[in-house]
Amino acid sequence: MPQRKTSLFMTACLAVMVLLAPAAQAQLPDFTDLVEQSAPAVVNISTRQNMPQRQSVAGGGYAIPDLEGLPPIFREFFERSLPMPRAPQGSQKGQQREAQSLGSGFIISADGYVLTNNHVIADADEIIVRLSDRSELVAKLVGADPRTDVALLKIPGKNLPTVKLGKSNDLKVGEWVLAIGSPFGFDHSVTAGIVSAKGRSLPNDNYVPFIQTDVAINPGNSGGPLFNLKGEVIGINSQIFTRSGGFMGLSFAIPMEVALDVSDQLKASGKVDRGWLGVVIQEVNKDLAESFGLDKPAGALVAQVLEKGPADKGGLQVGDVILSINDHPVVMSADLPHLVGILKSGQTANLVVMREGSRKTLKVKVGALPNDGEEMSLAGTEGAASQSNRLGMTVVDLTAEQKKAIDLQGGVVIQDVQDGPAAMIGLRPGDVITHLNNQVIDSAQTFTKIAQALPNNRSLSMRVLRQGRASFITFKLAN
Repeated sequence: MPQRKTSLFMTACLAVMVLLAPAAQAQLPDFTDLVEQSAPAVVNISTRQNMPQRQSVAGGGYAIPDLEGLPPIFREFFERSLPMPRAPQGSQKGQQREAQSLGSGFIISADGYVLTNNHVIADADEIIVRLSDRSELVAKLVGADPRTDVALLKIPGKNLPTVKLGKSNDLKVGEWVLAIGSPFGFDHSVTAGIVSAKGRSLPNDNYVPFIQTDVAINPGNSGGPLFNLKGEVIGINSQIFTRSGGFMGLSFAIPMEVALDVSDQLKASGKVDRGWLGVVIQEVNKDLAESFGLDKPAGALVAQVLEKGPADKGGLQVGDVILSINDHPVVMSADLPHLVGILKSGQTANLVVMREGSRKTLKVKVGALPNDGEEMSLAGTEGAASQSNRLGMTVVDLTAEQKKAIDLQGGVVIQDVQDGPAAMIGLRPGDVITHLNNQVIDSAQTFTKIAQALPNNRSLSMRVLRQGRASFITFKLAN
């Protein structure tokens, strides 16, 4: 009897396992239909660029392609993998040659509009698009936006295969996604992974809230589509993060909403109208939050307001912490640039700021983002000196020339730094101090007076200008 019970139990377990196996298998994604339907609209992109001939290797060796226009994380891959074109016999330094780059793209309209990355086609004299049937077409550059790394191309044709466009806002962390591209020139290679995070900010990329995935992306994937399981393109594969030169599980894609907004503007006018406040901001850490009376670190701290800029005209002040814009919370300072960037010049932005411990609502009419300007520089140091032994530095009044050069009404410049708190927080001669403990510094005398009254063992803030860039730093004084 016990043996029969055991046998029945084992039979029941096997039956349950058999029933569960198909269910578990069914949960795994099947990409075959997606790839079959979408791959024809994914294209390979190569470029030709005429440039001066570099010195070839002795004995008629290979000419070295110029890879300086590529992002550093990709350059090493191309140096290892691209075939080096042999220099013609008798070629001399200074002659013309062709440089080739490789990337991906995808067709978004049946009449031949193609999306890709700006860095794929940057500085190209000729852009060649290879379709899935191996035919090659010369593409026209409609426009490109380096700030978002988006480029729009046009190829001749009718009834071309197209991708389905989706919305990245509907993505959820943990969702399956798939990339199709031409890594290292291998056309229509397919890789899959999951969404790791949304709204990522990367250094020097202030206007794109990237989608982070663990999809394997390599040189040649740039500009290719990122699909959801519905077969919709929800992003453009753009960057990877690596310390080894190889793929490390961190890939970043431009959200489709950002890419389509840019492409629509490029198609309409050839350029992008992007909102601008005219402020320099920084992250609010724990110490700064305490210094400015915030319950927790949040928002974007205004470290500098450009004179006669939109923020200046709208009443924004140095020391304000921007908490939201048009009801969109600013959790981190990196959230602000792309929230402002999606606005058009002339639109009104409703800003909620923390000022002197209380919330205020400001209406600011945003301007158009100007071209990159030159950084302000400081003049030499002159003026009456004042010693602050407590902070361990010597400051002097700004001269009239210095105030005019950096557009300040007051402030002091550091003349010398000794051992002490100033040295510990990284201050150095030439730095300009405009605020100390949330108080305006108009002279060396005022600075010394405020410094002597600083409390011990609590977070204190100081606004510092270095080479025209302003930021708040925090420190504590011991007993």
